[in-house]
Amino acid sequence: MNSMAATIDLLSPMPQDWQRALAIVAHPDDLEYGAASAIARWTDEGRSVAYLLACRGEAGIDGIEPDECGPLREREQVAAAAVVGVSSVEFLDHADGVIEYGVPLRRDLAAAIRRHRPELVITLTHHHAFPGGILNMPDHRHVGLAALDAVRDAGNRWVFRDQVEAGLQPWGGVRWVAVSGSPHATHAVDVTDTFDRGVASLRAHEAYLAGLGQDVAEVDGFLRGFAQQTGERFGGGLATSFELITFAG
Repeated sequence: MNSMAATIDLLSPMPQDWQRALAIVAHPDDLEYGAASAIARWTDEGRSVAYLLACRGEAGIDGIEPDECGPLREREQVAAAAVVGVSSVEFLDHADGVIEYGVPLRRDLAAAIRRHRPELVITLTHHHAFPGGILNMPDHRHVGLAALDAVRDAGNRWVFRDQVEAGLQPWGGVRWVAVSGSPHATHAVDVTDTFDRGVASLRAHEAYLAGLGQDVAEVDGFLRGFAQQTGERFGGGLATSFELITFAG
């Protein structure tokens, strides 16, 4: 009788030979659903990570008017970043819920890449679905794709020449883009020692979670389940996964 064993696709370790990263996502809270635990590990190792949010999250809570919600969510994001060792948090003014892919967004992201000069860019998945087939939203897809394109834009002095003329020099030193939440994950980071800080960073979005009707006390179990599943593909323990796209090196 023939038997067939289930095969698990194992994940590779993330590269370690880098010092500066820029995380580019659409909204406050996008990084806290998994990536923050890895960021905590990287900052503990002495690496520099900065956050760039395409919007201020002003349309994220149904019961709070955008003029009040935006500043509230900014404060929660700054607090969440501090939990994992990130002090540089910047917000752009693209409109929450209707962020458009296009040249204006690419321009803004390229400028940030040229300013921060990262070796690693972190973003949220640009694919149409998350693992398990859950539909992704346009803001995530548009910012993720624009981040990928802006990496190339930032290195080309003939793209967005006004930035170069103003003294913002081209930066072609991005070697990888790490895509969080991707259904095509290739790499992972062991977050066993920093998982609790990742949970705390999501809990810092207290008003947002309340607006979704989520109990802050349930955050640990929610994130832990994903981290355990990823850990099974990465030698045990708790882990967070990324689709790694190579640009140079």
